[in-house]
Amino acid sequence: MYEKIDPAVLEYAEDGTPFSRQFDDVYHTQHGALGQSRHVFLEGNQLPHRWQRKSRFVILETGFGLGLNFLATWAAWRDDPKRCDRLHFISIEKHPFNATDLATAHQRWPEFAALSARLRTQWPTLTPGIHRLWLDDGRIALTLIFGDASTALAKLVARVDAFYLDGFSPARNPELWSEKICHQLAALAAPVATLATWSVSREVRQHLEYARFRIDKVRGFTGKSEMLRGHIAGAPERPPAHPSREAIIVGAGLAGTSLAHRLVKRGWSVQLLDAANGPGQGASGNLAGVLRPLPSLDDNRLARLTRAGTLAGIRHLNALAAAGHAVRWAPTGVLHLARDPVHETRQRDVVDSQRPPDDYLRYVDQAEASALADWPLATGGWWFPCSGWVQPPSLCAANIAAAGTALTVRYGTSVARLTRVAEYWQLHDANDALISETACVILANGADIRHLDVAQTLPVRAARGQVSHLPATEGSAPKVVVCRLGYVSPAIDGQRCAGATFLVDDDDPALRESEHADNLAKLDFILPGFSTTLDDTTMAGRVGFRPASPDRLPMIGAIAIPGSYPADATLEQVVREPGLYAISGFGARGLVWSTIVAETLASQLDGDPLPLERDLVDAIDPGRFVLRRARRDRIPSDG
Repeated sequence: MYEKIDPAVLEYAEDGTPFSRQFDDVYHTQHGALGQSRHVFLEGNQLPHRWQRKSRFVILETGFGLGLNFLATWAAWRDDPKRCDRLHFISIEKHPFNATDLATAHQRWPEFAALSARLRTQWPTLTPGIHRLWLDDGRIALTLIFGDASTALAKLVARVDAFYLDGFSPARNPELWSEKICHQLAALAAPVATLATWSVSREVRQHLEYARFRIDKVRGFTGKSEMLRGHIAGAPERPPAHPSREAIIVGAGLAGTSLAHRLVKRGWSVQLLDAANGPGQGASGNLAGVLRPLPSLDDNRLARLTRAGTLAGIRHLNALAAAGHAVRWAPTGVLHLARDPVHETRQRDVVDSQRPPDDYLRYVDQAEASALADWPLATGGWWFPCSGWVQPPSLCAANIAAAGTALTVRYGTSVARLTRVAEYWQLHDANDALISETACVILANGADIRHLDVAQTLPVRAARGQVSHLPATEGSAPKVVVCRLGYVSPAIDGQRCAGATFLVDDDDPALRESEHADNLAKLDFILPGFSTTLDDTTMAGRVGFRPASPDRLPMIGAIAIPGSYPADATLEQVVREPGLYAISGFGARGLVWSTIVAETLASQLDGDPLPLERDLVDAIDPGRFVLRRARRDRIPSDG
């Protein structure tokens, strides 16, 4: 079910302290809020001392509120010459503020003006789920989780070094201090994790002690005589899977370049191999693709993943531009028209029941949809104002450029076979000559992954897709991307993209008049009568072959080894090829998936907190297919 986000509203108590009407409580003490943040949470967790000279340190906060604890921690990290290489700050908030209210509230702390401005530049739209913001040249990761803490903690994948327990008072918000929450925190604890809180409630202390935290009362801040500080012996430290932090990625399309960028930003040395003579020449080679989510009434896995992927993709595009690596794209907005009256009713129901932010999604009627598209339309539909079109090859090139010299790119290099020798994978070409070897290989080579024996447990199928390129004058209709069982783009360099076909297991690379006709029929279904405005022209377009997944979800993670598994086996029991991973199965959603799944796999490889909830990570795990096969094989036949 979709978890509605009711934003906080900035209000003040009579003494001028920020106040929550929802919880009938203040966000911080009347005097010395910043001093309390530093004394209780930083000093209470022995920071900055505990993060010094470490490669990574992870903090989890149970209530983001106005963000003061984060700003104070960020500033302390910046001021520490011995700071850790990368600081992860995870914070959960059920009722987040919008950026405007944060700007007003942060005026109380002018020393944080520059940091606040950087934070607000990336502040996410208020939709449920995980939003990861990279700050300070990628060395600060703020992972915001909008939603209920008990649900969020159960799905979070992280090893936490320090806990900031800073919700509203236990009397006003008991759920956030419950025994369940305390046990969920303990389950996330890294070895010798610490915690601190201003609360000295007897119940809170008992809950923490039942969860195996050792708790002490220590001196509080100013008017509050005591606070709680504690520590726990968490799960044993796991050694990194790839201590050398080196990898070879096969494929320089959206999948491969996105992952290369995310690994290099973590300090990895990466080789990127591709059979073509440049990036984004395969399925990622279209003139333009669509970046937008696909909502559902029950907010199913596809809806949640496309929402996370679209928002992460937009943040990534903006970050690349800010770093001087602009991608060809335009946030024109995307209009997703209803297919028929039944579908139109469903679209209305989604918006009415979920009440998403207007800057993310709203329903528009036929008249407004026609005005947005600048064309008379037959129906209304969903309007995604921040979505748009992206030119995939330019995104691939920007990913490579932003990765810098730590990324080695080898074009014209085709991998035909992989063999395991001791602890290394050896990559061979079609003549069996050795290309390179490494302990970590990631297969991101699109539909060609089907031809590698080591990936036989992945049911990838090639889906032929033909896009039609139609002549267009700049400013002509439609002025936004419009979808309806197909899509049509605005004019881009004198051409308009329309399509696309989707034919599985058809390897013919030639353009076809029949598929051009199909695309024109889709165009008329989207924009009634539009094809009559087109002159007879020679057919133009492009054919690509997309790696398709049988369940429409990508395949991200360690590749499974074939074997006999019991029907009740879990993903943890699936045996994996050591050091061999896949990032595949994008289908027609390469732009939607690439950023979020690359960050997910890079986080797994490097041991970072994951940017997706546990159930979504499981849903895209390549091992799911061997389990499904095991369950299917053990279903008794009739008779």
